[in-house]
Amino acid sequence: MDLRIRGGTRPDPFLGAADLLSTEHNLDRTVEVQVRDDPDERTWAAHYDDRHVLNISEQAATSAMARELALHELAHMARYEQGHASHTQSTDEALFLALSGRDVERRKLTHCYQIANHMRDIYADDITLSVAPAAKLVQFLESQLATAVAAAPGPEATRHPDGRRVSVAADPDITAVNAAFALGLVERHGLIDGDHRLYDLARAAAADAPGVGMETFKRLFRTLADDPTESDFRRELVTATRAYALDGENGRAAD
Repeated sequence: MDLRIRGGTRPDPFLGAADLLSTEHNLDRTVEVQVRDDPDERTWAAHYDDRHVLNISEQAATSAMARELALHELAHMARYEQGHASHTQSTDEALFLALSGRDVERRKLTHCYQIANHMRDIYADDITLSVAPAAKLVQFLESQLATAVAAAPGPEATRHPDGRRVSVAADPDITAVNAAFALGLVERHGLIDGDHRLYDLARAAAADAPGVGMETFKRLFRTLADDPTESDFRRELVTATRAYALDGENGRAAD
């Protein structure tokens, strides 16, 4: 793997992530690592004809999770090069199919993109969990969810979306979906027992968001087919979008 690190950060986490990925997968395109000052966006990958770019905040690049975060993004790149349906299907197209003719508030539309990202994350993490230990990922999911649940204003709070990126701690609805993602991922890979703290946190998140079917989303994330066709993945994305953006109009999505 051709890995080029820019931004003056220590290379060890990225080289370690590349070594782990290469035990089962290889990337044909060059990977450029760009360390950013903005702490709000932890990591994200961009794909071009001749390279991938791994964007990572300086805060994330120097954290204890740096290697794991880098590995996650490299796994997204592997899925992209594989032509995996989760990484070739247009989110905009699926959301248009799901929501055509319906009025949806901007807050929920923003969250629908996050749900689509979660679905792609499942497939990336299927790779990461095949090449790396799971303990740090489980601890990370627990920590993130605990922080979000503690900061959630509760279901009766008034929210004023302004078009900017919505923090998970600012909205109990997407916190419940994030809890479903965490449980769906760990159950998909059998990583925790039934008495793990993640379940308590997820129940608290669900209680704060009575209009969101947390169990519905957990089941969706857990049971995503390993190698779906593009049509299959589009159908799952449409289903998830409608469950979040439309089913809540008449109360909790059916569990």
